[in-house]
Amino acid sequence: MSENTPSVYGETGELPEAKIEAGKRGISLVWVIPLIAAIIGSWLAYKAFSEKGPVIAIRFDAATGLEAGKTKIKYKDVELGLVKTIDLSEDFSHVIVTAEMVRGAQNYLTENTRFWVVRARVAAGEVSGIGTIFSGAYIGIDPGKPGKPARSFVGLEMPPLVTKDTPGLHFKLKAEKLGSLDFGSPVYYRQVKVGQVVNYEMLSDGSAVDIRIFIKAPYDRYVFKNTRFWNASGVDAVVDSTGVKIKTESVVTLLIGGISFETPVSLNTAVQADEDDVFTLYGSYEEILEPSYSEKKYYLLYFEETVRGLEPGASVEFRGIKIGEVVDVHLEFHWETLEFKIPVLIALEIERIREKDANLDNGDSILDKLVEKGLRAQLKTGMLLTGQLYVGMGFFPDAPAATVDYTEKYPALPTMPAPLEEIAASLARFLKQLENLPMEQIGEEINKTLRDAQTLLASEEIGDALGELKKSLLQINRFSSNLNTQLVPKLGGALDAAKTSIEQIGKTLDSAESMLDPDTPVAAELQRALQEISAAARSIRATAEYLERHPDALIYGKEGPKQ
Repeated sequence: MSENTPSVYGETGELPEAKIEAGKRGISLVWVIPLIAAIIGSWLAYKAFSEKGPVIAIRFDAATGLEAGKTKIKYKDVELGLVKTIDLSEDFSHVIVTAEMVRGAQNYLTENTRFWVVRARVAAGEVSGIGTIFSGAYIGIDPGKPGKPARSFVGLEMPPLVTKDTPGLHFKLKAEKLGSLDFGSPVYYRQVKVGQVVNYEMLSDGSAVDIRIFIKAPYDRYVFKNTRFWNASGVDAVVDSTGVKIKTESVVTLLIGGISFETPVSLNTAVQADEDDVFTLYGSYEEILEPSYSEKKYYLLYFEETVRGLEPGASVEFRGIKIGEVVDVHLEFHWETLEFKIPVLIALEIERIREKDANLDNGDSILDKLVEKGLRAQLKTGMLLTGQLYVGMGFFPDAPAATVDYTEKYPALPTMPAPLEEIAASLARFLKQLENLPMEQIGEEINKTLRDAQTLLASEEIGDALGELKKSLLQINRFSSNLNTQLVPKLGGALDAAKTSIEQIGKTLDSAESMLDPDTPVAAELQRALQEISAAARSIRATAEYLERHPDALIYGKEGPKQ
């Protein structure tokens, strides 16, 4: 190093001290870019979070047609969500579909919201979801009625038949059995489809079936409090004591069943039905025509003949008018008498009988009088083809005396045998009487009579009598011949002569009529002669009267005897 080069240590050979001076420090440009990125990222995260819809879980029995990341959730063809994952449940009994909904969809997610898979279906005579054949299945949603918010749902295996936006009313029907009805079975009014079956379930005690139907507007206004529904499923074929009846509502009901309803005409004001009103579902149209009677009286009938063809529900008629029905038929065995009896329990609907001059409610004394008068029950054939029977009631004045038996649980009315049974019984009695006849003795008497007749015919007297009879017949024959050959021609001549005489008399009368004409001279002369004859007759009458008074005038003359 040169001596003239200055040293860093200074002249003394020591390092110099640094002097720190206070001053202003600025933000480095290096930190600006990360800060801006963080702000943008936070904003994007907030925006994504704020725009993200709720996540829901839907349980289905199977994931047929569903794909994660592809299957959409739609309402009225508007996309509301997308399936994110499809997982099996822990017990492998169903699948859990996790879906992310769009922002604002939480307004539709309540405890009443329903989900189902929309795919091509053919059910209840209708075809739906045809578009999914090309676009693929999707999940449908029905918001339903307002309720509590929910995020977990149970999907429907069948699409709902009625959604929230469909105007109309729901009603409940109670039936003894479902018949051929099913989800989607049509409901008809005047053979026009106005609704359908949306659900059904059996009561907890198994006594009946509840059927829920929906009637679309404006047809729901035709349902009143007294409207009657009946099962119009398939072919309604009834074979009873009145004959064979076949009726069907439409071709569709032959396949999938259906329900019809009608409001009977009455003097009462019809009241509009409300949502969820309950009605009875009748088995047929004929049943809705049957008036409903609350008061029934039960009676027993005992029949000795066969009751084959008599079933519960068979009508009880009086002179052709239904007054009740058969309730029960069974067989009883009595140990004391070792006899079989067939009690038939009937229910008489007293309200069917109009009371005129008596109160049928106080009926024991009236019933006794009717039975005393000859009231009896009798089995009758309603239809020969099926052999179905019904109970006919009427008066039989010649029936044996009988009374009402009040010792049973129900009063027992006397009965009469059926017409065929009565004929058979009469024939049996006749055969029994015929059997008691002395047929051998009668046969011997007949044989004896025949032998006597044969002996009589072989006797000479019979031969002579027959000969005389033959002669008499020959004489009669000859007399007839003479009558034809001799008398008849003479009678003919006499008739001709009589005819000629009658013609001559006619001519004479004509001449007399011309002579009696008052304008002819003959008539004038004849009139004058008649006047003279009349005067002479008066003179003769006067002379006769004088001679009657003076008979001696014939001897002495008119002056009398001379003195």
